[in-house]
Amino acid sequence: MKKFNVGIIGATGMVGQRFALLLENHPWFEVKVLAASSSSAGKKYKDAVRRWHMAQPMPEKFADMVIMDADADKQKIAGAVDFCFCAVNMPKEDIKSLEETYARLECPIVSNNSAHRFTPDVPMIIPEINADHLAVIDAQRKRLGTKRGFIAVKSNCSLQSYVPLLHPLKKYGIKCAAVTTYQAISGAGKTFETMPEIIDNIIPYIGGEEEKSEKEPLKIWGGIKDGKIVPAETPAITAQCLRVPVSDGHTAACFVSFDKKPTKQEILQAWKDFSGEPQALKLPSAPAQFIHYFEENDRPQPKLDRMTENGMAVCAGRLREDNLFDYKFIGFSHNTLRGAAGGAVLLAELLAAKGYFD
Repeated sequence: MKKFNVGIIGATGMVGQRFALLLENHPWFEVKVLAASSSSAGKKYKDAVRRWHMAQPMPEKFADMVIMDADADKQKIAGAVDFCFCAVNMPKEDIKSLEETYARLECPIVSNNSAHRFTPDVPMIIPEINADHLAVIDAQRKRLGTKRGFIAVKSNCSLQSYVPLLHPLKKYGIKCAAVTTYQAISGAGKTFETMPEIIDNIIPYIGGEEEKSEKEPLKIWGGIKDGKIVPAETPAITAQCLRVPVSDGHTAACFVSFDKKPTKQEILQAWKDFSGEPQALKLPSAPAQFIHYFEENDRPQPKLDRMTENGMAVCAGRLREDNLFDYKFIGFSHNTLRGAAGGAVLLAELLAAKGYFD
């Protein structure tokens, strides 16, 4: 695989910082541009980052790199890279416009933002589940009038803790699912220092999160028709999303009923056997075993299990029959790795392996 020159738009934020760490020594991707808002532009990365949120130190190779203006320098940035990762904190319509402008400048965008998740010809990808949706990029390029430029997005971080566990069970006909997610503060771009109100507390509301958790799986499970992704109509999913005092890692309590109820052993085997394109292609960031099941009653736990397979695996536990639904179980994933920057890097690796950056 040839080396691709990449940019990070939104490099100073929490997800941007995670991108910097993940790309520091990436075998396929070389960071050539760090971009952020006009208030950071012109500063060295080490000076522009007000607070470094990561446990690992800022990569030395990026510390003295000068930040470019993500808006004013679009043409220059697009000309300097093969594609960009995008993780910005802006109003949704502004993000839509920014990402589409880059795409029209023939700079593909791999987005961590939610703005384009329901644009019908923008694929929203969990690489192990719906890699086939990348085919819609051809229709998107026709709409945009581009040869190389396009936008691809990853799904919301909360989905990673339960959708990959439901997906291998679809062959049994999922009738409905109920999920409650217990989401880490890093999902809000916060740490315990910057979110003191979460200590000894739970906040039972995350704006827009429940709607995303209920609707995004249906787009992921949808199909392409006439150059657009048509969301699936079923199964029905209901969700509640809570912010909890955990630094990293989203936990899900999931309940599910089937048309044809499988045995517990059949579910465990389906999880064990499941893999996707990232594993077949041996992508650099792909977990060798996508789903890890824990037999212990008190697992998975964020503190113990968030770094399973470098934070790129999905963990499960406590699978048992339920007296209202057919089964219930616990799911878990690292929200800024599998759920955010790591998932976007894996998506970019998939796009690279499939030739979309050529």
